[in-house]
Amino acid sequence: MSTVGAYLRLARAGWILVREGVVAAMPGDQLEGMPRFGWRVAKLMSRRRSARRDRPERLAQAVNRLGPSYVKLGQFLATRPDVVGHEMAHDLASLQDRMDTFPDAQARAAIESSLGQPVEKLFVAFDGPVAAASIAQVHEARVSDDNAELKRVAVKVIRPGVRRRFQNDLESYFLAAHLQERLLPSTRRLKPVKVAETLAQVTKIEMDLRLEAAAISELHENTRGDPGFRVPAVDWQRTGRDVMTLEWVDGTKMSNIEALRDAGHDLEALARTLIQSFLRHTLRDGFFHADMHPGNLFVEGDGTIVAVDFGITGRIGRKERHFLAEILYGFITRDFRRVAEVHFEAGYVPAHHDVAAFAQALRAIGEPIHGQSAETISMARLLTLLFEVTELFDMQTRPELLLLQKTMVVVEGVARTLDPHFNMWKTAEPVVSDWIAANLGPRGVLNDAREGLGALVSLARQAPDLAVRAERLSREIDTMAQNGLRFDRETADAIGKAEARYSRSGRLALWVIAAILVVIAWQIS
Repeated sequence: MSTVGAYLRLARAGWILVREGVVAAMPGDQLEGMPRFGWRVAKLMSRRRSARRDRPERLAQAVNRLGPSYVKLGQFLATRPDVVGHEMAHDLASLQDRMDTFPDAQARAAIESSLGQPVEKLFVAFDGPVAAASIAQVHEARVSDDNAELKRVAVKVIRPGVRRRFQNDLESYFLAAHLQERLLPSTRRLKPVKVAETLAQVTKIEMDLRLEAAAISELHENTRGDPGFRVPAVDWQRTGRDVMTLEWVDGTKMSNIEALRDAGHDLEALARTLIQSFLRHTLRDGFFHADMHPGNLFVEGDGTIVAVDFGITGRIGRKERHFLAEILYGFITRDFRRVAEVHFEAGYVPAHHDVAAFAQALRAIGEPIHGQSAETISMARLLTLLFEVTELFDMQTRPELLLLQKTMVVVEGVARTLDPHFNMWKTAEPVVSDWIAANLGPRGVLNDAREGLGALVSLARQAPDLAVRAERLSREIDTMAQNGLRFDRETADAIGKAEARYSRSGRLALWVIAAILVVIAWQIS
């Protein structure tokens, strides 16, 4: 029944997107055959009032009708322009995750269930909600510290029933991804099923506030000595699966430019601090806040930037950091051959492609940049063009790099709203050069040698166990070569049952689709 329900929920989502004019707003003039016919039918079935709205407004209206899980889906897909296209990603990025609040009684019940204590014992005072999103809402409260002094805290509480709702909708997302891979082979490079799996993992993390608290705690430690930037501290005694307590942040939202100016803050200095902090987190720590829009950034009275809402974070390994640094350095020095070689060395571009041809494509990106003033050159735009070119050379999707690119676009955009003449390259130079000196220069060679020596020592310790495994594997390969690969009866039965189940589900899906089409035809008749 879950498969049938997934088909029905998917059909409902498609119907709402059609009726709100989202499908009609897509560029369909270049389509041919059945896709063009479907696009024309969608235009005819759109509500008349949707024609008065632009595409972002239509999208927002449709997503709000579909529910909170689709808001989260839209925000997630905004980080994947390789999947939905850059224009649609831009539209999705504007979706506001603002929902109606739920009653205090339900919030109190969730807190008591998660922490095992009454709210009155945990907090001196517990006030009503101050903000609500698709997954949780935030309350203001007060606690007593060790010196018997009251301090304000922010309490984030999971929305009741949200896990079940998301689980049901995730079934529909996986169904859509499997259908896309089956019916549109050209899109398999984008790994839609993998995208759905990533979304499922992201939502699981967001719905366990202990994991978000752990991310906040890690970033809090990483940024403890950073100038002009900090992360709020976690109150672990009042944090559980369904509730998270943080120190209260008093400050001005970075989206309120006029208030920042009236408070006497140096906007140019704030822009520099923001970019340099983000680059430190990325290059130095390999762990960064991946949702740094102005609504998640506050400026305290002394000019310190405080980040909140860590539902989405990103990690990049040492190899990816090397990759990013060498790419940026190669474009700056116009060494396009080296940039191309870095892509091949990292295994991002298949080896059957020609390095020289790829370097030529990169030159088409890099040459227009040189000769421009630094203020007009966007690092985020450079990465966007880079990923567009790599698609022509079958570069496999790298979600961590795309999330980094999306975040850099947002952060650089915030910096330019603070300072319209913001020089990204000059601002980034101290952080990037320090990292290159430490990791790609002589110090980097020494660090690599030290890590290599550690790996050799670890390998030597495992040598006896590896030898036993190698001997066992050799015997099994010899046996397989002599007797062939054989399935036991249980394996053969399992394969047969899976095939039968697949055939039944396929037939069932056809009947469900047919029934849905009949219902739709009846509604519009």
